[in-house]
Amino acid sequence: MEFTFYKYQGTGNDFVIIDNRDEFFPKENTALVAQICDRRFGVGADGLLLLEKHPTADFKMVYYNSDGNLSTMCGNGGRCIVHFAKFLGIISEKTNFEAVDGMHEARVDKDWVSLKMNDVEKINVAENFTFLNTGSPHHVEMVSGLQNYDVFTKGRNIRNEIYGKEGSNVNFVEQIAPAIFSVRTYERGVEDETLSCGTGVTAVAIAMFETSKTSENKVLLKTPGGQLQVRFEKTDWGYRNVYLEGPATQVFKGIWQ
Repeated sequence: MEFTFYKYQGTGNDFVIIDNRDEFFPKENTALVAQICDRRFGVGADGLLLLEKHPTADFKMVYYNSDGNLSTMCGNGGRCIVHFAKFLGIISEKTNFEAVDGMHEARVDKDWVSLKMNDVEKINVAENFTFLNTGSPHHVEMVSGLQNYDVFTKGRNIRNEIYGKEGSNVNFVEQIAPAIFSVRTYERGVEDETLSCGTGVTAVAIAMFETSKTSENKVLLKTPGGQLQVRFEKTDWGYRNVYLEGPATQVFKGIWQ
């Protein structure tokens, strides 16, 4: 089948995005999704996004990991699809859309997208790590020497040995300044390190505040693919008004044949 696709990236986290408002894409064909995302035999991407119609919101976001399977929320993917919706003329500066974890609000200004994430209530603080769900499950662990850390091996082991078949994303963190952290992430579904993870840096920012590594509610996260910003409000029962902010750009347009 032949269709148009768009390649996007948000701090190096890259996606194939398809306008599926006419519902032509074979959504059950996981092998096709995996083939499109393959970096040697396809377009190459960390995941694939479908933009679809929604009865009340501006649009619906459907997200697949690069392994072809439907996945949980993707923060950078959410920011990229908001930029795409503006490109299509569906929205202007503000939007309200549905993802797998519920409704989201966002604002786009040129290539800068601010995405409201879900509230976070449950945070499990263990001796050596913190676990929380920011639309996707995340293990957050402080390390030293992050630049030379074996993220692939360590991340894969934690993802499989601690969290089993369902797995978890694994974030390794090093503090640079009171409200600045370096982050490298091993993503389940991709089963590799990605250059950036939106729900991951969101989890890191909240985990750093929860464990008193920072007292700031506006945190800068440096990933191998670029910088993201997370801001939030701490309440008696958790975190609300959580925003993931950063750049999202369209890289190219193509035709799949």
